[in-house]
Amino acid sequence: MAKRYRYAFAKKKESGKGKLSVGLSIASLVLFPAAVFLSLFLPEKYAFVTGCVCLFAALLSAYGFLAGLSGFSEEDRKHNTNTVGAIANGMILVGWLSIYLMGG
Repeated sequence: MAKRYRYAFAKKKESGKGKLSVGLSIASLVLFPAAVFLSLFLPEKYAFVTGCVCLFAALLSAYGFLAGLSGFSEEDRKHNTNTVGAIANGMILVGWLSIYLMGG
């Protein structure tokens, strides 16, 4: 009779840095409408506030991208959130940089 192999798959938790990366991508996306709202309703002499919000959102996105990439080094963890967070933050960062380079 053939030998039956029994496999047991351990339940793995999501990576902590991956969760951080996804959270930072959501925060960066929320700051975009906030920056648009500020630029529409603040007087022109307070334009630096809008610039600071946009710069902060871009830095959040850059840190989230790096956190997503460094989360792949965690062992015995699932890396789904790392993948989603790194891709989302990379795309958001490219979007913020394109807005800066266009002079918006």
